[in-house]
Amino acid sequence: MSDKVLLQEQLGRVRLLTLNRPDKKNAINDPLWIALREAFQAAAQDDSVACLVLTGAGDSFSAGVDLASFGGTESDVPHPFESAARAVADFDKPLIAAAKGVAIGGGATVLFHADMVYAGETFRMRLPFAALGLVPEWASSYMLQANIGAQRAAELFYTAEWIDASRALALGVVAQVIPDEQLLAHALQRAAAVAQWPVSALREIKRSLRMHHTAAIDAAFVAEQAGMARQAGSPDNLEALTAFFEKRAPRFD
Repeated sequence: MSDKVLLQEQLGRVRLLTLNRPDKKNAINDPLWIALREAFQAAAQDDSVACLVLTGAGDSFSAGVDLASFGGTESDVPHPFESAARAVADFDKPLIAAAKGVAIGGGATVLFHADMVYAGETFRMRLPFAALGLVPEWASSYMLQANIGAQRAAELFYTAEWIDASRALALGVVAQVIPDEQLLAHALQRAAAVAQWPVSALREIKRSLRMHHTAAIDAAFVAEQAGMARQAGSPDNLEALTAFFEKRAPRFD
């Protein structure tokens, strides 16, 4: 496997992006945030790309934020996480995700910005923000509600529980569940079916579909960033992280 953290392959008018830290279950560190931002921005500007497919190398889609990646960033320098999330949210062409194994935190919320999500049978998703003393990100506090409804979204955020592929399908988080060994081929076949049409038309369709959500997505980014600033480093957040590394239940007294 290449030592690049993000693999890119052009397949006709489809571009395949593969998160490539399989030994870390594709946890997203600084180089991968930057690579994602640049890849989405480049694909948006390249008319040879009609559709993007996003997947993960190895046995999982993504374990989310690599906590070690937040250790060395100066406080007055914006973390590349924010610009990467905006590049995905602002992408103006069809985006298809193929996800198997774990999808946790940011590795799950990125999926809410995909136009179609196909899951492998081993897919397991968790939104652990409450358990970490944090708040949602990637505008997921809005996007999940828009995708599956307010009560279902609230249940997933408040409980921070795992959901498997069959429940993800029942909730509407994913469009279809495919055997793991057939997953990527199926996603690429669907992408090819999309990519046969004019890029200009695909852009306008996506703009039409997303225009109803743009203001709410922007507001969610602002609210989540403010909430994260209040919660990150708080006593509850520190207790959650300490308990995680000590492999014990947190004590939120």
